[in-house]
Amino acid sequence: MANQWKKLKQPSSLSLSPSCLFLSLLSFASLFLFFSIFNTSHQTNSAKNKALYSKSCNFTDGQWIYDPSINSPRYDNSCKEIYKGWSCIGSKKSNALDIVKWRWKPYQCDLPQFDPLSFLHRFRDTNIGFVGDSLNRNMFVSLFCTLKRASGDVKKWRPAGADRGFTFLKYNLTISYHRTNLLARYGRWSANANGGVLESLGYKEGYRVDVDVPEGTWVEAPSFHDILIFNTGHWWWAPSKFDPVKSPMLFFEKGDPVVPPLSPDRGLDMVLKHMISYVDKRMRPATTVFMRTQSPRHFEGGDWDQGGSCQRSQPLSPQEVEELFSLKNNGTNVEVQLVNQHLYRAFEGTKFHILDISHMSEFRADAHPSTAGGKKHDDCMHWCLPGLTDIWNDLFVAYLSNVEDRT
Repeated sequence: MANQWKKLKQPSSLSLSPSCLFLSLLSFASLFLFFSIFNTSHQTNSAKNKALYSKSCNFTDGQWIYDPSINSPRYDNSCKEIYKGWSCIGSKKSNALDIVKWRWKPYQCDLPQFDPLSFLHRFRDTNIGFVGDSLNRNMFVSLFCTLKRASGDVKKWRPAGADRGFTFLKYNLTISYHRTNLLARYGRWSANANGGVLESLGYKEGYRVDVDVPEGTWVEAPSFHDILIFNTGHWWWAPSKFDPVKSPMLFFEKGDPVVPPLSPDRGLDMVLKHMISYVDKRMRPATTVFMRTQSPRHFEGGDWDQGGSCQRSQPLSPQEVEELFSLKNNGTNVEVQLVNQHLYRAFEGTKFHILDISHMSEFRADAHPSTAGGKKHDDCMHWCLPGLTDIWNDLFVAYLSNVEDRT
């Protein structure tokens, strides 16, 4: 029995031969070298990508250059997050593939296409939130589809209040979209039978806007996200939604109506003031916050409900941009200039960084869904995907690289 036990124990007491030991050490060293090279390579690429962005460059001042060497878009209509009305490739818009062949070239430098894999590595363990109207969803979907091409291990997950959200599991990176039209809480208002201040002024119905109360969809966003991109504007100059006579905006502060009643632009100023204060008090210490400027519309021949259309097949010239968006002409699309005046004034001297996409976008009358949007009218407000908002994200990454508190 003792001999049998000795035989059973014998294999575990065998020592490795010198050749086996050498091979084992060689394998271990090879693995160590591989992972070291991989890590160094990633760090080097990240450093190179950050070096691409000049802090002194004005990325928003430039021109669109047609680049036929761009053979394919960053993603295609197989990305299921693309809203059907924005999928210009899927709806076979005639210039859908040409839209992505236009490259934005700043006069003083270059705006490189961001590398999604480097982005995922750099923003590992990060939460990024888009807060605003459907144009911010346009930008959010562009970012999601671009990143998904680099890493398909994605899980749907929405933080509190978010309309949509995803986590890239390998990197623990979450991006989400919080829908809000005015940033402030609002809803229908009707006159009280017992009377009141507004009733005494002749108001019978409208929309109550609480300038100092954020809409519930994003109330938790500042304390959750590490990076936030806000926008607002389109709904503030929308008489079809807030008719100044039949259903005006009626502003409230601390629960009471603001008297005398304010015009929408004055109401916007009040909302922005309170919103800045709210975010400043509740955001994480190292959070980076952006306010994206107004996205231009390109209705020609009338507004969306007046037969306006956008049938261009290539970007506008500088002269055409001036004619379409000049405040002096007071045309259909002048809201972009009006909104931006309020944004720049409100955010000057705050912790917010302005993400200026307006001027580069003013040229791109060719990049809207137009008749391919599936609506009864031309969609000359949203953007085809893939398309212009991909360039917005290039700009977003460039701005991020130049924000000192993120480097």
